[in-house]
Amino acid sequence: MTKINQIWDELANDKSFIKGLLLRRYSGSVLPDIYVAMQHPEKLLCICVSISDTIEVNISNFSNLQEIEVDLYPSPTETGKNALLFKLLNFQHKDIFTVLCEDLINSIASETNERKLVKEILNRFEKWKSLFNKIGLQGLTAEEQRGLYGELYFLKKFLQSKSNHLAVLNTWVGTEMQVRDFQNQNWAVEVKTTHGNNHQKVHISNERQLDTSHLENLFLYHISLEKMQSSGETLNDIIDSVSEILQSETIALNRFKNKIYEVGYFDRQRNLYEEIGYFVRENTFYKVENDFPRIEENDVRPGVGDVKYSIIASQCTSFIKDEITVFNIVKP
Repeated sequence: MTKINQIWDELANDKSFIKGLLLRRYSGSVLPDIYVAMQHPEKLLCICVSISDTIEVNISNFSNLQEIEVDLYPSPTETGKNALLFKLLNFQHKDIFTVLCEDLINSIASETNERKLVKEILNRFEKWKSLFNKIGLQGLTAEEQRGLYGELYFLKKFLQSKSNHLAVLNTWVGTEMQVRDFQNQNWAVEVKTTHGNNHQKVHISNERQLDTSHLENLFLYHISLEKMQSSGETLNDIIDSVSEILQSETIALNRFKNKIYEVGYFDRQRNLYEEIGYFVRENTFYKVENDFPRIEENDVRPGVGDVKYSIIASQCTSFIKDEITVFNIVKP
């Protein structure tokens, strides 16, 4: 994110430009015409994509946003071109907007077909639109906090066991609402956190979550948490510790921030997560195979939907695998 922030700083300090949209090409290595921009004199942060004025662009879904404005108008610098503009209206959200812009740029960096480019960038922005709507809410629910803590607890172990940190982060697909939390090629890991009196009961949310079809190895990672007031490791603490691991790797750190934003964790809401901490009572890996207790997609009769069930962890001891074995199998 250093690059885009540096360009915005340069545009803000350009005294020769008084009013209008000041544009700077993002990078020559990016194939489409993408510009970092600033609207003067308000100094509103923007990114802009230049596309042919013959391309139909529908931005009506984004007409009622409060924090960001999406606009389309004739390019101020190129004949026969339109400027598709994403503009931040609330400077308080600069950090999240910066990650959003980098993500939008990366999603179309090698696209030369303008129709595909427009479709991809608007689909990508649709996801970010819902995240900006979350900013005004009261943060993550208690269940979402525990779930995120559990995924981060596994992620931290995974990062510490491997040297290719960016590749490890790319296996974390739970933030993208995939069926399982971590997956790469022929393996997957589903992370489940429990707490309180039902710490041995693991809830499975659908029939595909523990389905081993098309997978050589599937692990269920069960983390039993004890929630404490003003004690233990907070959600902020574990996010800071993962960030510390990635501190010297700018791309990996930015990817990590992108992912925690995707699930609704924002730096400006850190105060919401300062009081509740967690102690890990136990954490266990289970190899999902053979007669492991589960429901698979083939077990569900036609017409049956919304399959949810629970597993009693104490009945799965014969499937336990040690951590070293697991991390020898799960590779980025």
